[in-house]
Amino acid sequence: MIHSLFLINNAGDLFLEKHWKSVISRSVCDYFFEAREKAVEPDNVPPVIRTPHHYLINIYREKIFFVSVIQTEVPPLFVIEFLHRVAETFQDYFGECSETTIKDNVVIVYELLEEMLDNGFPLATESNILKELIRPPTILRTMVNTITGSSNVGETLPTGQLSTIPWRRAGVKYTNNEAYFDVVEEIDAILDKSGTTVFAEIQGVIDACVKLSGMPDLTLSFMNPRLLDDVSFHPCVRYKRWESERVISFIPPDGNFQLMSYHISAQNLVAIPVYVKQNISFFETGSSGRLDITVGPKQTMGKTVECLVVTVHMPKVVLSANLNATQGTYNYDPVTKILVWDIGKLNSQKLPNLKGSLSLQSGAPKPEENPSLNIDLKIQQLAISGLKVNRLDMYGEKYKPFKGVKYVTKAGKFQVRT
Repeated sequence: MIHSLFLINNAGDLFLEKHWKSVISRSVCDYFFEAREKAVEPDNVPPVIRTPHHYLINIYREKIFFVSVIQTEVPPLFVIEFLHRVAETFQDYFGECSETTIKDNVVIVYELLEEMLDNGFPLATESNILKELIRPPTILRTMVNTITGSSNVGETLPTGQLSTIPWRRAGVKYTNNEAYFDVVEEIDAILDKSGTTVFAEIQGVIDACVKLSGMPDLTLSFMNPRLLDDVSFHPCVRYKRWESERVISFIPPDGNFQLMSYHISAQNLVAIPVYVKQNISFFETGSSGRLDITVGPKQTMGKTVECLVVTVHMPKVVLSANLNATQGTYNYDPVTKILVWDIGKLNSQKLPNLKGSLSLQSGAPKPEENPSLNIDLKIQQLAISGLKVNRLDMYGEKYKPFKGVKYVTKAGKFQVRT
């Protein structure tokens, strides 16, 4: 299945490679580099790239491209899901999934990849099992290993590997028993010049941090489960119970995991949190243009929009920008031709505005089309779809755990056309 894995940074440097079957030359990544050059943004690189003898399937996480090499036809989503699991395992082990941390823990990285794939096929991908096979790095453990020459590899087979519940290790004990859930939603939307929604959908996930003693059996219910029309669950969820009662019943893994992901594509259910009034024009005569952008709150359910950033990919003929921002700061990079306006927290009393003049290359023809605006934002304590957790019940154990739910809405690919 998966023959090789290459990790490539934003600058195009290949800093780690792992081969499970035959060694495949690094030159196969030239096809990926060609696709990367054609794509304006890293997120726009095609996930599947066909070459004469291989398929390159890739994901982009934390400014790193995970590029796998496949020689036979396999379901692409299967490989993409595995690559995301690899990135999440690195995040779980090292606190972050960055080039620096991967290089600092390169021995553990290779040990993990060896356990996660067996001859190119996924084997152990659950965090609980991996942590019993290969102990996570600590300062004390690293010092002991350096002095004694020992490794982080466990000496016994994980207890969960032989049970009917492989995602949970046996004999878990905590002094503080707690279960916390994060409902995180991303809005993907395209708005036209008049502000009308051309396309809108919501991608949501429920991340869990469960630290409970023993073998608890949890049931999570929602106020409005009918909103969820396209769901994907962690293997611990009893799917038949969801189909019949619309509740999530499961024995949770120990620690952090993604309980479920969902997709809401009905446009009437997708609220657009901000509106944008914009006017970008380039004059026929003279090498100049005008820019005027105003952002305001729309459907925020009384919550504050934070971390608001507007990004504009200007045409190549734009040399500089002389603008005035009523709120936040702006920066125009004349090399990449990207204008970034960092607004921060949106003030509904005084709407932020950015306007001024653009200097164009003299003698160059007027740009054929206006650039689009990309919006980035965050809203705390709000699930924009209206999804709400009703209650969490626990069976099988007698103690009372601490419970909590947090909601966050972010912008995914949020674009305003001009």
